[in-house]
Amino acid sequence: MSTTNKISEGLSAITPYLTVKGAQTAIEFYKNIFGAKEVGRLVMQPGNKIGHAELAFGNAALYLAEENPAWGNKSPATIGDSPVTIALRVSDVDATFQRAIDAGATVLEPVKDQFYGERGGTLIDPFGHRWHISTHIEDVSFEEMQRRCNAMLAAHPS
Repeated sequence: MSTTNKISEGLSAITPYLTVKGAQTAIEFYKNIFGAKEVGRLVMQPGNKIGHAELAFGNAALYLAEENPAWGNKSPATIGDSPVTIALRVSDVDATFQRAIDAGATVLEPVKDQFYGERGGTLIDPFGHRWHISTHIEDVSFEEMQRRCNAMLAAHPS
């Protein structure tokens, strides 16, 4: 009897799966702005809609599909928001962030040096998904992060 690896080789145990309105446009956005590579896609008939696509972001994967409310798949555009933020690390956060803005993304938090050792900012892509884009700038221990976080919160109480 043969054995099968329970997690497909090359994939992590967890992969974000986004639902979007305009899957083809989303794929092009993620490729052109974030540097993703398309691994493959499944087109559903009738309607010629993308039922599944896999994109590679370095050593990580992202899946996406066209919105299909009949199957329970609703996009942030239909729901009105997304409770999830996808963290994406890139080599040049400022350039990537600006490309995203130029392509229709909305800024939630501008790029700045963060207390946890990253330079980053948060935006919503044209499909309603929230992204925190960052570049690593400093190694920071959890203890130091906590100290910096406490200082930041003390300086700006809500």
